Amino acid sequence: MTVDRPVVVALGSVDPALVTGVLSEEIAFVADPNAQHIANAVGAIVRADAVVDAEFFARAPRLRVIARTGVGVDHVDLLAATARGIPVVITPGSGTRAVAEGVFALALHLVKRLGPSTDLVRHDQWSDRDRLSMGDLDGATIGIIGYGRIGRRVGELAAAFGMQVLAYDPFSAPPAEIASPDVLELASASDVLTLHVPLTVETHHLINEAFLDRVRPGVVLINCGRGGLVDLDAALVALESGRLAGVGLDVFEPEPPEHHALFDHPDVVLTPHLMGMTRRARAATLADAARGVRDVLAGRRPAAVANPEWVDAYQEARIP
Repeated sequence: MTVDRPVVVALGSVDPALVTGVLSEEIAFVADPNAQHIANAVGAIVRADAVVDAEFFARAPRLRVIARTGVGVDHVDLLAATARGIPVVITPGSGTRAVAEGVFALALHLVKRLGPSTDLVRHDQWSDRDRLSMGDLDGATIGIIGYGRIGRRVGELAAAFGMQVLAYDPFSAPPAEIASPDVLELASASDVLTLHVPLTVETHHLINEAFLDRVRPGVVLINCGRGGLVDLDAALVALESGRLAGVGLDVFEPEPPEHHALFDHPDVVLTPHLMGMTRRARAATLADAARGVRDVLAGRRPAAVANPEWVDAYQEARIP
């Protein structure tokens, strides 16, 4: 294969129309790469479910930059990338508003009992409508776990619904007027819980049996963060006991997930990690990823990376 332009490959589904204009005509973008394309690639635009590990790096010896659509890098070997002086570009902010809207799409579906209500009309059971108890967002308390970009936007939307906002963040303090000093205290005070912390050793299965024992009965739990934040077994037990009134999941561990009994519960709504990929958010995310690739290839620092240490490794690798 003759290469007359730097090659950037897609790992996962990437619409060329959303990235080629940003990359410019000086870069060849390959949406469906073969082994030779990967061997010649200097950059990669990586979707969430694509794995970038040591084996991939071995197949891509010319690689200079990886751009991950989103902020999660669960499937990217950051240590291996950093050791090779490869920045792992991320795209914070591009999907913030879409994900926050998704939180309320899931919450409204559950609080307003849209699934059971649809069944009543669909199955000619109108006379049974009084058995459904619909809830309210107005006047309810939303507990936001993780108060970064998305958490803050969720708080803004919650205020517009007339909700009381509480927030807990294990990594940075929310504003004093809404801060909850302890995650279990937040659990016991909230009617809706929404998760926006990164997945770490400390936050894995943050929502577990001990946490759910502290929530007030009838809480709705939403996870648009990372699948590993929720112990699904514990969530199912809490649903069946009535401690949880509903669960909305956009994220899973792994993805795609193995089937779990929780998925069959009537008060569960599931989406396949799509809330951050609306039409506008998808375009912005892919454009930001392409811009990060272009910046690195042009010798500029990208706007946001998951491994800021790459610079030191990059410079050390090039010292004669």
